[in-house]
Amino acid sequence: MLNNSQEIIARIGETDQLYLDANSPELALERGNLRLQLVTFSNNRQEQLYFLHEALAILEQARIEFEEISIQLYVDLSLQLAKAYMIYFELSQDNKFALITQQILKPLSHLPYGDLYFFLAYASMVKKEQALTKHWLRKYVVSSEYDHELLHTHPAFKPLRQEIWFIELIKTQFH
Repeated sequence: MLNNSQEIIARIGETDQLYLDANSPELALERGNLRLQLVTFSNNRQEQLYFLHEALAILEQARIEFEEISIQLYVDLSLQLAKAYMIYFELSQDNKFALITQQILKPLSHLPYGDLYFFLAYASMVKKEQALTKHWLRKYVVSSEYDHELLHTHPAFKPLRQEIWFIELIKTQFH
């Protein structure tokens, strides 16, 4: 991650020039990520939405544009896209973005990627689907990507922190 918005904007210029020469899934992933970083730096809602729309377009296109793509890269693009839609949810509080996240990630949920489970749990929590939230969190906490701190600090899961099943789930991961 670059340190400030000027560095990010400079890198966007570089990667956009590279895109004009030859596009690749890796380049699309970087271009989308740079724009998501700008969303977090900006305090202006219109700017945030602008960069978010750019990131969504780049990432959506990359998932369908390339015929030969590794499963890892496809998952990375899908996770970045899910992250973008959940940022959109955070800005708008519109649950349709959680549904879109589920639609992107559910077809990949048979793969052993903990971050998929985290975003599916997050989207399920937003949609108040307790059983699905519980299901995805169970898969997440046993994955190699499990991040105890993230689960305890993420605001979406705050209502669960007093639930017995949640406390037990976290406790079993420490032993």
